[in-house]
Order: sequence, then structure tokens, then C-alpha cells
Amino acid sequence: MIIENENVISVSYELTVVDNGEETLVEKTEENNPFVFMLGTGHLLESFEKNLMGLKVGDKFDFVIDYKNGYGERDTQNLAQIPVSAFQDAEGNIDEEMVVVGNMLPMVDSEGNRVNGIVMEVNSEFVTMDFNHPLAEKDLHFAGEVLKIRKATEEELAHGHVHGEGGVHHH
Repeated sequence: MIIENENVISVSYELTVVDNGEETLVEKTEENNPFVFMLGTGHLLESFEKNLMGLKVGDKFDFVIDYKNGYGERDTQNLAQIPVSAFQDAEGNIDEEMVVVGNMLPMVDSEGNRVNGIVMEVNSEFVTMDFNHPLAEKDLHFAGEVLKIRKATEEELAHGHVHGEGGVHHH
């Protein structure tokens, strides 16, 4: 069986990015805890899926996705100055261990969606946060192996995601 749309794929891989000439490990999945996904649902980078099309179990892969086909360019529209009051507790204190330059904080946008932002600057009035994807403007290097391929079930196709092993468990 080869990888094609509506297949459930299990892969192990290492994702690295090159930053200032140095390759940095971002994520690693192991054979005993693989990345399991359904191809063609629009949840993954299109260029990631294209690079896996046609591979078989046991095939190794090693490819780079340039940032334009990855998470794109950093956008200054995704920087926000949030009043310090949004980070204060009832007594007006800020959690100084959390609100630290470089920390990623979970936030909620105006539509109620969960988003992660990186603290860029803290002053007496505002916390400047960057809501760009942390891998924006970075070329992504994926190297790994195809571990398993199977047809998606009717239920998985209807829900648009993997169930069971490595996927979502509905209770």
C-alpha cells in the first residue's frame, strides 16, 4: 500500500530548523510513539503531505520545506500590545515566573480561539506579545520513516481525523 489521500499514516521523524547556521531539533517522534495522521484533511502543511505521497511502509524520507511553503513570513500584524492589567490577579500582581520575555503563554483571541503568544517585552503599561507561529520564517527539515499505512475508516472520514491508536478517542 502506498501513501495517498484518505490513508491513516504513522511516521517517526525528526524535525529540525536551521537558525543562524545551526541546526536545532524542534520535535522528535519515536517508533513506539509515532505521529499518526490522516492525509488530505487540510490539518497538515500541504508541502509535508506532498513529500510523503507515494511512499510505502519502510520507506525513509528526508526533505526540507522552505519557510514560504511552511509557516510563512513573520507578520507584524501578529504582534500585540496587551495592557498589563490583563495579566494581573485580583490583588494587581503579575505572575513574574510566567510573564517573562521568551515565554510562550496560552491566550484566547477575540473570537474565543486558543492561541499561543511569545512574550517579547514587558513594561509598566503593556506586555508585547508575538502571535506568529514559532516556526515562521524557518526552513523545516523532516527526516524519518513510514511505519504504517492503512485506509481510514468511514467514521474517521466523516469526522476528519484519526480515531483509535495514536488518534482521538471519543468517550
